[in-house]
Amino acid sequence: MLLIACPHCGPRDEAEFVCGGQTHIARPGPPETTSDAQWARYLFERDNPKGLHLERWLHRHGCGQWFNVARDTLTHEVKAVYGLLDTRPDVT
Repeated sequence: MLLIACPHCGPRDEAEFVCGGQTHIARPGPPETTSDAQWARYLFERDNPKGLHLERWLHRHGCGQWFNVARDTLTHEVKAVYGLLDTRPDVT
């Protein structure tokens, strides 16, 4: 089990959270200038790295707030927790 430090509630067990997938995904430009292929990439293609991955998490059984987590997918170590509107942390 992961121990995730909710920025609003403090450290909690992974069972209280839901992963919302990759974060920091840029929406394509206006629909009239966006191709079907660009739109499909935005909707369906996500990174699946071995190592550091930036994800959105929801504290569903707690405060109900969304936040970002920098997590190593090999070790499941949480490297950083930060707000949705915060910039990416410098994590190695």
